[in-house]
Amino acid sequence: MDLVKQYIIQSISVAANNLRLNTQKIEVVALLREAINSSPNLENDIQRMKKITEFSKFAIRLNEIYNYLTNSQVDIFKLSDKLKEHSQLLIKDLSNMLDVLSPASFKQAVEKIREHNLPIDKTAASRSVPKTEQEKGISVDLSKRKSDADVFEKSESDIIKEKLILEEDKVDEDLFFQNYEEAILKPIKPLDSFLKQLGKAEFNVDELLEFAMTMKENGEASAKIGFDIIANMHRIIAKALLLINTRDLMPGREVIEAIRACLIVIVAVVRGKEVDITNYLNRAEEFGKKIQPLKVKEF
Repeated sequence: MDLVKQYIIQSISVAANNLRLNTQKIEVVALLREAINSSPNLENDIQRMKKITEFSKFAIRLNEIYNYLTNSQVDIFKLSDKLKEHSQLLIKDLSNMLDVLSPASFKQAVEKIREHNLPIDKTAASRSVPKTEQEKGISVDLSKRKSDADVFEKSESDIIKEKLILEEDKVDEDLFFQNYEEAILKPIKPLDSFLKQLGKAEFNVDELLEFAMTMKENGEASAKIGFDIIANMHRIIAKALLLINTRDLMPGREVIEAIRACLIVIVAVVRGKEVDITNYLNRAEEFGKKIQPLKVKEF
């Protein structure tokens, strides 16, 4: 485990928990954490981030944290207090960065950062793929901490339409976001009840497969409009149900609670629940990694 990366990722997570984040910003934070975790040379990447306008102030702060961890004598007994201090320093710069980056522009910028050590174009992020109506319009609060009213004023006053383009026309292409929300949330409670039956090994196979199909379809719908976190939770649930059906995964308490964690993340993100879902998200993602090597038959 790379302790420097884990410290920085944790600092970012704590800082993000002090911000009012919509779905798009939550996604950018998730991508940022993944970019740091997967970086082959974190020091190099941070230095190159400093050359991109959208990243520069945040990267300067990250560089200070990196230097503290690598170039000074770290007092283990004071590390927790230091992490809180660093997290507080990150809040403002993280907020400003999230205001100007979409998931699409963030991905483009990260790709540019790691591209053959070529000079960074400072306008790379701003010249990236134009924001779709979905990226500019959807605002789903995860919490209501320390809000910046100016950021949300426009989205709250606009009437927002979201087009969902699904395979085989399973959903009306002109569906509004509120209808998407209804479709995503509709199977949650029935599935939660079904999980109790799974734990008792008392379940109907056809019902299990029906839930797996629904989760797969809703995951595809979420992916098409850029809700990668929601889509990933659906994929994990669908795969877990299929593995249970083939007896490659036993529905013990740990498995049931992991699937429920996925459900909780979905509801919290879609409804903007005023709760900290970090533990549920971590549990769900760890479960997803655990079952990733297992193979299942496609529907």
